[in-house]
Amino acid sequence: MPEKNIDVLIVEDSEIDTMAVLRAFRKADITNATHQACDGVEALDMLRGTGGKSALPQPCLILLDINMPRMDGISMLDELREDDGIKDSIVFMLTTSGHTVDRKAAYERNVAGYFLKENLGPLVEMLKPYCQGNEFPV
Repeated sequence: MPEKNIDVLIVEDSEIDTMAVLRAFRKADITNATHQACDGVEALDMLRGTGGKSALPQPCLILLDINMPRMDGISMLDELREDDGIKDSIVFMLTTSGHTVDRKAAYERNVAGYFLKENLGPLVEMLKPYCQGNEFPV
């Protein structure tokens, strides 16, 4: 069976930070399809195929910021984990928040990892084999 690379959804309200992630992916030769959402509302629409958006293929790997307008990352995680169609999405937090309460809240919602934006390089290097060589259920 041919290997399927997972799609990546970057949920980030800062265009500069989104561009930094995309640049790091290019540098690491991560060629997975990437999609961008500016907040939790838009991301959920993209995952569900609502709000005029086409549904992203599942499973989806999500890089999620915490501090965003309209719907923050923790609130998005609450909705995501309650939705049977998308609850199995793999989420890594990528944020500036080093607060213990945010880390605890994220891990209570079953995130795969919690990274500060200053550690983008190590996150991307860890994601490369995960994105391109991991066996996901079909």
